[in-house]
Amino acid sequence: MAKNVKNTAYADDENIGRIQISEQVVSVIAGIAATETDGVDSLIGNITTEIVAKLGINSLSKGVKIKMLDDTVFVYLTLNIRYGCSVPEVCRNVQEKVANAVETMTGLSVAEVNVVVSDVTVDKK
Repeated sequence: MAKNVKNTAYADDENIGRIQISEQVVSVIAGIAATETDGVDSLIGNITTEIVAKLGINSLSKGVKIKMLDDTVFVYLTLNIRYGCSVPEVCRNVQEKVANAVETMTGLSVAEVNVVVSDVTVDKK
């Protein structure tokens, strides 16, 4: 296991051992769920993820920040919405889809999904 990996752990029902899920795994799950939501054009990352993307390395967790306290997850997303879509509706759908995906795939509890809309994009014709 890599050093300095932030993770959470919980014992399963049969006490067979520990299960650890890194913040990176939760971040990728949240990022994929968000980008699969109708009306979302893209996620926006920080300068480091933007440079990595320019180098051709695709980061599935771009624009996603995760905070974990024990088995509780706080998700922070920054995204672009397509022009013509209802911003509040798209954001609510993102919140529901991300929370559902993280909870279903990890068994962790999602306390918050916070969404920041950075821009509105227009389809190029």
